[in-house]
Amino acid sequence: MWATDHAQPSGSMPAQIAQKAMEAFAPSAAAAYHRRLMDAYFAENRTISDAEVLADLAADVGVDAAGFIRHLVENERVYAAAVIDEHNAAIEQGVTAVPTIVLDDVLPVQGAQDLESYERWIERLLERRSG
Repeated sequence: MWATDHAQPSGSMPAQIAQKAMEAFAPSAAAAYHRRLMDAYFAENRTISDAEVLADLAADVGVDAAGFIRHLVENERVYAAAVIDEHNAAIEQGVTAVPTIVLDDVLPVQGAQDLESYERWIERLLERRSG
């Protein structure tokens, strides 16, 4: 349930494009921006498809918001293509759910799993490598 007065995002593509833009515009802030996007969406129910929100989040991590948005708009097609390419590559690797973690480039683990499940899969992969 969307528990806020903010509008629901129209989709995740604008935020994914913004993340790509941040990686190029301010690489040292990219990890913090990613975390800020996640917090804004999951904890604060912010509209992360809105350019103003994306700019505010950039400012929150110490990046010049106006410069960032200008960079994003000027390069939007390039970053959108990169997001689409990554999406298609994920599908080719068997990723059909979110979240999915690909272990050792061969084992896609789909859906949220408990820690013990990940530990078992990693142990099995390590046994196969040493066996």
